[in-house]
Amino acid sequence: MLNNSDSRPIGVFDSGLGGISVVREIGRLLPNENIIYIGDNLNNPYGTKSKDEILRITLDVVDRLIKMNVKAVVIACNTATSAAVRILREKYNVPIVGMEPAIKPAVMENKGGTIGVMATISTLKEKKFQNNMDKFKDISNIYKIPTQELVELVENDIFSGDEINRVLDKHFYEYRDIKFDAIVLGCTHFIFLKDSISDYFKGIKIYDGNEGTVNRLKNLLMRDDILNYSNQMGKLEIIFTRENDKFKRRAIDLMK
Repeated sequence: MLNNSDSRPIGVFDSGLGGISVVREIGRLLPNENIIYIGDNLNNPYGTKSKDEILRITLDVVDRLIKMNVKAVVIACNTATSAAVRILREKYNVPIVGMEPAIKPAVMENKGGTIGVMATISTLKEKKFQNNMDKFKDISNIYKIPTQELVELVENDIFSGDEINRVLDKHFYEYRDIKFDAIVLGCTHFIFLKDSISDYFKGIKIYDGNEGTVNRLKNLLMRDDILNYSNQMGKLEIIFTRENDKFKRRAIDLMK
């Protein structure tokens, strides 16, 4: 390990505000790192688009980040990860870190139990997600629950209350006789609703993939000797593709 200090920023993107939850985790675990965040609210939501659309959009955003001299890219979106991560890794010569629903830790801590995975429609129908789920099908019972509407609630500053419960009632109705042992949040937007979801499921453990994603990022930065060893706190630049000061203010509020 050479311990060179690399102050180039880490690029992070999502379809809107959800990826701010990942930025917040990077700030907690890698506080010296500079970050450029792109919230692609011009193309929000990703979760209802086709794989080809998501791939095209994702390539455009990552091209923009590469031109800004980022040293690594975090796809802070399960949907975009499923659709594009393989092609991005083939195209770009920087570490590309994707999101994965935290199915493995949920299963390992609840062997033989029943796991519900909440995610967007696009994430749940991707082969990458199915392959991940199939690894654990003989250990636990895993159910896929599409809860796309929760993305729109976060984008509209709704983090608690009857609207969230209504969406959960709607999508978990057919599973009303099933006792879940764990719930996996398969979308970065949902993390801002974690307290409300936890209240709804009354004590059931809720899992998300943010910490695992940032630990993976840290390991890749260490491997390539491109960590920032500065003693100063990293700087954050926030960009939205449909420019709006209101979105920036909300993003800053969500970092707290």
